[in-house]
Amino acid sequence: MAKAEHKAIITCAVTGSIHTPSMSPYLPITPDQIAAEAVAAAEAGAAMLHLHARDPETGRPDQSPALFRQFLPRIKQQSDAIINITTGGGLGMTLDERLAAAKWAKPEIASMNMGSINFNIADAASRVESFQHGWEKPYLEGTRDFILSNTFAQIERGISELGAQGTRFEFECYDLGHLYNLAYFVDRKLIEPPFFVQCVFGITGGMGADPNNVMVMKATADRLFGDQYLFSVLAAGRHQLPFVTLSAILGGSVRVGMEDSLYIAKGELAHSNADQVRKIRGILEALSIPIATADEARTMLATKGGDNVGF
Repeated sequence: MAKAEHKAIITCAVTGSIHTPSMSPYLPITPDQIAAEAVAAAEAGAAMLHLHARDPETGRPDQSPALFRQFLPRIKQQSDAIINITTGGGLGMTLDERLAAAKWAKPEIASMNMGSINFNIADAASRVESFQHGWEKPYLEGTRDFILSNTFAQIERGISELGAQGTRFEFECYDLGHLYNLAYFVDRKLIEPPFFVQCVFGITGGMGADPNNVMVMKATADRLFGDQYLFSVLAAGRHQLPFVTLSAILGGSVRVGMEDSLYIAKGELAHSNADQVRKIRGILEALSIPIATADEARTMLATKGGDNVGF
């Protein structure tokens, strides 16, 4: 039997909770901006949209369902992309706060961090000449003494509560041990394949941005999950395009977007998320790597479908 043709799923992470408004005038903040950026990214070729919300006045990360309610229905009406809601939320949020939006939205996909790590983005503060809002500098600098908490109990609660409503997961793995954490939940039969494994590189405190680490993560995931998973990569800042391209060459999927990098080239800010999607799409097409449509990605990930969400 011939092996099925590999297709890369392009995910776009539209705004995230790491970058602050003072870092780029193009970072989407308001519900209008997030909706417009998400729809444009889907039109450019993103099959999945990974979404956070922000306070429209200050740009601070905010997981209030009321904010998601202002842009999720609009994105759904204007796009057929899979909507993927963060459960990482913003740094320092409680688990209740982090889960609130996904529990309300009942999305096809939600992110799920697979372990606690030191999560240090403090050095980013030194590269900002002046801050627009009082929360930004302490938010960044405070991560010198910050642990992104994802205990086994927290993970189990998240996958149980969201899984009960038919939501599947983007399992974010920042280090090798996170793959084994995922295997633990697989062994306990708390989650079912296919597993969408998103390996994260270049965050201080997590797996370093070394191509050899991509190979190690891929080999380990192959050994743990065999043909029951989909491999994908995201990488921070300047590492974004080289690392996601390597993922695609290895048979995996890719994630781009302003959550992960504010730039389109060295020293050049991206003016939109769609710019990044178009760039990686062009690279994949040049490499003759087929790109999954949203409906093809739904089949690959075995989601419940866009008509079965809560918005």
